[in-house]
Amino acid sequence: MTDTIFALSSGQPPAAIGVIRISGPEAFAAIESLAGSLPPPRRASLRTLRTSPTETHLDRALVLVFPGPETATGEDLAELHLHGGRAVVRAVEAVLAAMPGLRAAEAGEFTRRALANGRIDLTEAEGLADLLAAETEAQRRAAMRAAEGGVRRRIEGWAARTLQLSAAVEALLDHADEGDVAAEAGMLGHVGEAARVLAGEIETALAEPGVERLRDGIRVVLAGPPNAGKSTLLNALAERDAAIVSPLAGTTRDRIEAPVMREGIAYLLTDTAGLHDAPSDMVEEIGIARAQEALEQADLILWLDDALPPALEVPHILIHPRADEAGRVTVSDRRLAVSAQTGDGVAQLWDRIAVAARAMLPASDAIPLNRRQRELAALAATVLRSAGEGNDPLLIAEDLRHALRAFDRITGAADVEAMLDTLFGRFCIGK
Repeated sequence: MTDTIFALSSGQPPAAIGVIRISGPEAFAAIESLAGSLPPPRRASLRTLRTSPTETHLDRALVLVFPGPETATGEDLAELHLHGGRAVVRAVEAVLAAMPGLRAAEAGEFTRRALANGRIDLTEAEGLADLLAAETEAQRRAAMRAAEGGVRRRIEGWAARTLQLSAAVEALLDHADEGDVAAEAGMLGHVGEAARVLAGEIETALAEPGVERLRDGIRVVLAGPPNAGKSTLLNALAERDAAIVSPLAGTTRDRIEAPVMREGIAYLLTDTAGLHDAPSDMVEEIGIARAQEALEQADLILWLDDALPPALEVPHILIHPRADEAGRVTVSDRRLAVSAQTGDGVAQLWDRIAVAARAMLPASDAIPLNRRQRELAALAATVLRSAGEGNDPLLIAEDLRHALRAFDRITGAADVEAMLDTLFGRFCIGK
């Protein structure tokens, strides 16, 4: 029998209201024990909560009950809207914990039950996790679209078209003994063309920016030789002393990261050790290696040096740093002159960073996929492309089955148990 779980689903007390959710087969029995009777379904009713009919009351609270399966979790669900003091919430939680069959919920367990009971699919659960962590309006919009089924509908559309192709090929295999070679060739040609078109649509979707850049931020790496002014510029961009600054070359020996939120875009600024070919010791050598690693992971590189940078495969902005110093006022090329000391050029640099960042982010009305979804969609596109180029009905049917399985894994219809603990570990206890 499934346990009945409970948790505080509102903010931590003290607060004006504390909402305790209860979900499971004993939810209504718990309410009757506390409140004496059940209110009408889906109607808030004022009740006195007691540990027993003869005991002093715990609180006067609003009580709501929601009969399953038409609830958030697919089970009988109840809510207690208490006064939000610590003592009140603790007292009610202690009474619930003492009831047979009830226990405190684990992180994300309410949403996990919603998934298990078919109230949401895996893409909606992932969208809800992103929504809970959203800090910018763009993050909120993208997460809301996923949580409300935008990704699921996109995947279901691809899966429905694949299923039609699979059904056509299976029908062809069932009637293979009829020997109509021309009809078979025509059907395979139609299936192949449709599979290639669908693969192309999925590949176009995969070329769109993923949700990670919205969620994790644009990785902006400051790089250049020692004493180029990287740490000073990082502090100026972050508007705080995130990195140690000194006139000594090689002060920065490791990566220093500073998250920044600006005009609704999340950035992760990374200061790195100075790049050169003759490290003085093992620590500096490790620092240079980590700087190279940061460059490989960067979405945008700010290059601070008078010399041209090495071949960079990601977008970059060439900067003429320390433009306030004697002998450095004149800029001989198209580099952006910046003085982190005086602030000259910093606003213009942010403008250039923002232009580059917006080109890397999903469009405001897009439904971006996360890394897991993209990997499975890429697998589906690959096997659909194989089906589109094949001429053996048996192999084509197998490719289409692989594509359908990949779509099922995206939505959680197959092979999801291994990643659920990681996903729901991102949730709060009451969600």
